[in-house]
Amino acid sequence: MEMMRLAILMANTDESPFADRHPRDGEKWRAALEPVLPGASFLVFPVKDGVFPDAPLDRFDGFIVTGSPASPRGDAPWQDRLEALIRQITAAQVKLFGACYGHQAIARALGGTVGPNPGGWQFGLEESQVIAAAPWLEPGPTRLYAAHQEQVTKPPVSVTICAEHPACPVAGMAQGTQLFTTQYHPEITPGFMADLIEEDRAILPPEVIAHAEASLATPPDNQRFARWIARFFAG
Repeated sequence: MEMMRLAILMANTDESPFADRHPRDGEKWRAALEPVLPGASFLVFPVKDGVFPDAPLDRFDGFIVTGSPASPRGDAPWQDRLEALIRQITAAQVKLFGACYGHQAIARALGGTVGPNPGGWQFGLEESQVIAAAPWLEPGPTRLYAAHQEQVTKPPVSVTICAEHPACPVAGMAQGTQLFTTQYHPEITPGFMADLIEEDRAILPPEVIAHAEASLATPPDNQRFARWIARFFAG
């Protein structure tokens, strides 16, 4: 059996001292998925630095678009190029997964829209509901960390909404067996979330910080969600 090859399209633009003290997104995703995809290889492309994979795209079994503090509504050249690549991946029928910024960038690339969260920040553990059948998903609630103030406001016509949240109606999307996204962060661990809360304490509203701190008492469903991602890529 051939080894699965996954490309991580790293969109995270954070180059702060905080980021330097923690694993980069490529490392986070490798750590999240290696236990459920033993033997898989992960090649990181820092697209935020203009580093993109060359054709043919089908030399990879799948692509992951990471989160980022950047707004997907920005006009940096790498963002336009990433959206073009997303369309190429979709046209090539190669599997594509996106989380947070990745979820939003995929929506925009395929004709959807992104806008501010009406209720402001979602930060800390949030419970969304899986509402659509997909071979890799299990219906019901799932808890993952959030760190976003924008969301998909209109999904592409080609997708199915597979998860929802009262404050984020398009919490996840699927398109056949080729595309899967989540607004949330299955790669973020409780330890990283606790550090992020401290880092953002002075810049986020007190009630947002208080909610996030209280949510640390409940573990996220990261391992379960990682199994879903593995089933998606393997299916």
